[in-house]
Amino acid sequence: MVKKTKQDILRLVKEKDVKFIRLWFTDLLGQVKSFSITDGELEGALSNGMGFDGSSITGYQDIEESDMIAMPDPSTFSLLPWRPKEKAVARMICDVLNPDKTPYEGDPRYVLKRALARADKMGYDHFYLGPELEFFYFKNDQGTEILDKGGYFDLTTLDVASDLRRETVLALEQMGVRIEYSHHEVAPSQHEVDMRYSDALKMADDVITYRIVVKEIASKFGVYATFMPKPIFGQNGSGMHTHQSLFKGEKNAFYDANAKDFLSDTAHAYIAGLLTHAKEICSIFAQTTNSYKRLVPGYEAPVYIAWSRRNRSALIRVPLYHPGQEKATRCEFRAADPACNPYLTFASMLQAGLDGIEKGYKVPAAMEKNLYHLSDEERKAKGIETLPDNLGQAVSITEKSELVRKTLGEHIFPRFIALKKKEWDNYRIQVPQYELDKYLSIL
Repeated sequence: MVKKTKQDILRLVKEKDVKFIRLWFTDLLGQVKSFSITDGELEGALSNGMGFDGSSITGYQDIEESDMIAMPDPSTFSLLPWRPKEKAVARMICDVLNPDKTPYEGDPRYVLKRALARADKMGYDHFYLGPELEFFYFKNDQGTEILDKGGYFDLTTLDVASDLRRETVLALEQMGVRIEYSHHEVAPSQHEVDMRYSDALKMADDVITYRIVVKEIASKFGVYATFMPKPIFGQNGSGMHTHQSLFKGEKNAFYDANAKDFLSDTAHAYIAGLLTHAKEICSIFAQTTNSYKRLVPGYEAPVYIAWSRRNRSALIRVPLYHPGQEKATRCEFRAADPACNPYLTFASMLQAGLDGIEKGYKVPAAMEKNLYHLSDEERKAKGIETLPDNLGQAVSITEKSELVRKTLGEHIFPRFIALKKKEWDNYRIQVPQYELDKYLSIL
């Protein structure tokens, strides 16, 4: 992150004619919360933070302990490009503090900071991430009427969203988010804009920024963008494939020039940690009931707990675009979806990988076959397990996980479990149209 001082921010506000500053933070589920202050309040906010009622934020404090402080992080200052240039609007992402200015344990950003502190203590000063968030454009938020019938990488008149993606990329870059690719995805009206990898905390901030920007630009064009994991029956859902690596200074800890696959023992142990704890963290990286409509075989979303080189049917793959290049050596976790809370998701992945390194987990043999083509018996013989197939099952596994309890902390952990159990219970009692169509006329 580019370090900015309080004086830098005050100078920028004056230079850019900024009148309003939106302070952003997320609730437990990753939804962005925001309130605005005027330029006149900014100096005080940068010194002391701004108070707010934490009892009204999902997963935050009880009403008798509701006073919280939003402390702006100066490095996240950015103008909002879709707002007027005159009397402009900026935003800063906040750390949430207790009234005594200690970090608030219910702040998802703090959960990631705590995981990064563990990595740093183990000698890893960079946890680099490159998540790929997919999304759909629809006519409006009332249904799933598509804008195009394009397919993967299509560049045709079918891809009416090219201008939408262009404006989105320009807006993201104006906000300090570096972009590598943008393209049409596999499903009709499905798209992807890929951010260049960066340090985990900045990337988590960039993910919440990305989701807001995609939606704002879509709204400007009179359409609706959604990060719902599986909005259209029979089509691929939207994933958040997450490339990750650990560095010690300039040295990639995942790279070994002498290894056959260029992966170090550290990389193998990290991958083993992700595989070992994948079921436990599943309710975090796939946190909605709808997430599990995506996590089924046959739609590019991996459900089999295995790793491979190149093979996209495995949960984790090692990309081989640039074999032997140190900085490009990484692993890609393929099951997460873009509706997750990125702070909690990245923290959980990191803690799982660090457990693998610290405890010396042994990675199983890489699976280079298409796992979808194996029978259940063949997968069982190879010891390949599957992710949970619904949120209820996922939460029951998470509830027993010491790793997740340690990752989320004693404040967030029980609240997260309670929220997800309630969501599952509310889902279970629904009577969907499918059941009416299938059973009503024959039973």
